[in-house]
Amino acid sequence: MADSLRRLVNTSSFSVLQDKLESWYKDYHVISCDQNLNRCCELVELTSKIQGQLFTILNLTAREGGHYAGVDVLKSRLLPWLGTCFSMATSSVTNDTSLNLIQESVEKERKIRELSASHENDMQKMETQLCSTHLQLDSVKQELADAHLQLDNTKNMSATTLLATEDEILQLKAELRAARDQVESYKRKLDVLDDYERQVRLLRDEVSFLTAEKSMLQERLVRSCSPSPLPRQSRPSSPLKSESPTRAQLTNSSRHARLVSRFSDLYAVERLEAQSLLRRYIDDLEMVQRIIFIATVEAFQAAKLAYRQFKLRVKKTLSPSHLGPETLEDSVVDYVVRNLDLYDVQASVNDVINTMNVNPRISFPPEVDFVLINSFIRETCRVAFAMQTLDPPLDLAFTSGGELYSDNKYRRSYDSEFTAPLVAYHVWPALVEGDGVIVKGEAVTRRGALWRSRSRSCSPVRSGSPTRTLGFSRSRSPSPGRLSASRL
Repeated sequence: MADSLRRLVNTSSFSVLQDKLESWYKDYHVISCDQNLNRCCELVELTSKIQGQLFTILNLTAREGGHYAGVDVLKSRLLPWLGTCFSMATSSVTNDTSLNLIQESVEKERKIRELSASHENDMQKMETQLCSTHLQLDSVKQELADAHLQLDNTKNMSATTLLATEDEILQLKAELRAARDQVESYKRKLDVLDDYERQVRLLRDEVSFLTAEKSMLQERLVRSCSPSPLPRQSRPSSPLKSESPTRAQLTNSSRHARLVSRFSDLYAVERLEAQSLLRRYIDDLEMVQRIIFIATVEAFQAAKLAYRQFKLRVKKTLSPSHLGPETLEDSVVDYVVRNLDLYDVQASVNDVINTMNVNPRISFPPEVDFVLINSFIRETCRVAFAMQTLDPPLDLAFTSGGELYSDNKYRRSYDSEFTAPLVAYHVWPALVEGDGVIVKGEAVTRRGALWRSRSRSCSPVRSGSPTRTLGFSRSRSPSPGRLSASRL
C-alpha cells in the first residue's frame, strides 16, 4: 500500500488536475465548444484515474487491517457515498500503466505550455516588427509626399522656362535646315567640280595627243621639204604602206572573231555573276541592271582613252628609231598587239569606279563599294582595249534614255512592254563596227519611258561616300615611253 501511495504522491496528480482546471477556466470563453467538451472529458478521465488509484489504496489498507478493522469507517462513509448512485468502472489497466499515462499527460501538458509560451513570444516579436514596419511605411509615405511637392515645384519652374526656350529651338532648327541646304549645295558644287576636273583631264590628254601628232606632221613636212643628199634604194620615197602585212594585220580576222565571242561571253557569264553579286545588297533589279550597263559603257570609254594614251607613248618611243619597211602607224599598232599585257588595266578600273561614284542615275548602299564588281570591270576593260587594236575598231552603240527602240540594235527583255516604242533603260549595249551592228544589245521598253528618264535625271547628284575612296596601290606596268629601243 505504501508503494502505491508513494507513486500517487510522486505523480502530483492533484496538482496537475488543478493546473488543468485553471487553464480551462482561463480559456473557456476563448476556445470553441468542442474544445471545452474535450477539456471536460480529459478532466473526467484524469479524475477517474485518480479515484481508481485511491480505491486501490483503500482496498489494500482494508486488507492490512484484517477482517474487522475499518468496518465502521466503510459503513459510515463509503457505503453512503456509494448509495448516491456512484458507480466506479473497473479499471482495464494496471496501476503502473495508469501512472505512466498520467506522467505522459503531464509531460504533454508541459510541452504544450512551452509551445504556447514560445508562440506568444513569436507573436510579440511579430507585433514589434509590424509596428516598426508601419513606422517605416509612414516615413516613406512622408518622403513620397515631399518628393511630389518638389516635383510639382520643378514642373512649375520648368513650364516657365519652356516657353522661353521653344523660340530658341525653332530658331536653331531653322539654322540647322539652312546649314544642311548649304552643305548639299556645296556637295553638288563639289561633284560638278570633280566632273569638270575629269573633263579637263580628258581634254589635256587630247591636247597632248594632238600636239604629238602636230609635231610628227611637222617633222614629216620638214623632211619632205629638205633636200635629200642621195636617194636610198632600200627605202621607198613615198609614205605608202608596205606590201608585206604586219602581224596585227595578219591576225585581225581571228582576233575579231575571238573578241566578238568574248563580248558575248561577258554578257552570258560575267554579267550574270555580277548581277547575282549585286542582288545581295540591292533588291531593285532595275538598279542592278543599270549599274552593270553603266559600268560596261564607262569601261569602254576608259579603255579607249587608255589606248590612245598608250599608242601615243609608243609612237613617241618608236619615232626616233623607226626605219620601216612598214609605216610608223602600223608599227605602233603591231607593237600594241604584241604587248597587250603592258596595258595598265587597274588604272582604267579605278577611273571607271570613280566615274560611277558620281553618276546621278545609279545608287548604291553606303556600306559597300563598286569595287564589288571589280573583276567584271577589269575583264570588260581588257576586251574593250583589245577591240581598239582591230581595223576597223569595235565600239559600243550610242545610247540615251528614252530613245526609240530599234530591232536592229536591241532585243527586248522578258519583262518589257512589247507595244512600247521607247526604251526605259538598257540592260546591255550593242556592239558595232562602223555603222553596222555586230552583236545586239538588250533593252527594257515601257510606256512613259521618256518621262521616267527625265524624272531620274532631275535627281540630285550622288556624292561618293568615304568608303568608296579607292586606296589601291597601283602596280603599273612599265610604260612604253620608258622602254629602251633595244627592247622594242
